[in-house]
Amino acid sequence: MEIIHLILGKANPQRMNGVNKVVHQLATKQQLFGEKVAVWGIADNLEINFEERNFETHLFQKMNFPFSFSKELQQAIINKKGKAIFHLHGGWIPVYYSLAKLFFRYNIKFVLTPHGAYNVIAMKKSATLKKIYFYFFEKKILQTAQKIHCIGKSEVHGLKRIFDTDKFILLPYGFENNMAIELKTITDENIVFGFIGRLDIYTKGLDTLVKAFKKFHVKEPSSMLWIIGDSKEKNELQNIISKNLLDNSVIFYGSKFGKEKDELLQKMDVFVHPSRNEGLPLSVIEASSYGKPCIVTDATNIGYEVVKYNSGKTIYSQSSKKLEAAMSEIFLDYKNHDKFIEMQRNAIKMVKENYNWNELLLKFNTDLYQI
Repeated sequence: MEIIHLILGKANPQRMNGVNKVVHQLATKQQLFGEKVAVWGIADNLEINFEERNFETHLFQKMNFPFSFSKELQQAIINKKGKAIFHLHGGWIPVYYSLAKLFFRYNIKFVLTPHGAYNVIAMKKSATLKKIYFYFFEKKILQTAQKIHCIGKSEVHGLKRIFDTDKFILLPYGFENNMAIELKTITDENIVFGFIGRLDIYTKGLDTLVKAFKKFHVKEPSSMLWIIGDSKEKNELQNIISKNLLDNSVIFYGSKFGKEKDELLQKMDVFVHPSRNEGLPLSVIEASSYGKPCIVTDATNIGYEVVKYNSGKTIYSQSSKKLEAAMSEIFLDYKNHDKFIEMQRNAIKMVKENYNWNELLLKFNTDLYQI
């Protein structure tokens, strides 16, 4: 049975969209695993502006009306009846409501991965509007889907609050880093904290990060914060940094991909991801795979593993005071060469033992796609 991933976008890993990155890696690994897999993208344009990949990609024109889809996509879906399982990615996407009706009408099976869309914090954003939308549209998608794939415990908790079902499964994505990893040897005390991701100030907790770094920087004036990413909120974030008099200590690199991003990541000392809401942040897993100790919030759904493996620090509420304390604690570890090297090794071990693609793909087949 073919697996068809249906997304908004083109599954281009050279973009800041985390869902597209995850789907690209999942489809790549499934293809190598021997599955017949394709990605169908609903896109603003049909330009092939991405690198060659090992799986088929079919693009369909995005319609102006958010609930509608092209006749080409409709016919393509109908032609796959009995031949494929569709895997939809994302939540609160109007066209998915219409597609779910199509799947139901033709008895075509599909599963849904919301990617953190139903976390409790995510539900608080535009709460009233979401309640109305959920009642009339989103709920129908969940009722129609054969399985709902949650990638973090917070999403399971949020889903149970709005939709009582036993159709969900909890299963993370895998990650594999084939780069040569060189553990960082500490030669000075100028610690570099780093963040990589979409510059969503509230969701990613970047306001908290700046406040915490300011407090830490007063104690350690040689410390630096690198921010890699972009969005329409960049200027607002820059203003927050300027108001805190950190222009000379916080470096914006903008969006970086491929080798450029990897080189910057390797030069960081500690990765910080103080998110208020996540499914499962690929950036944290990737940083850990490079041997970077991480400071995360429990909302990232990876905090338990970080503590278990002693691969960084986890804070359990959105607090600049607690985040600064974690930065100070990890700085003490940083100055202890042997202790920091051990933490780097633990980060790599955490990824290898918890996000092994071969083991997880077997679970995808047995737990998610057997419907």
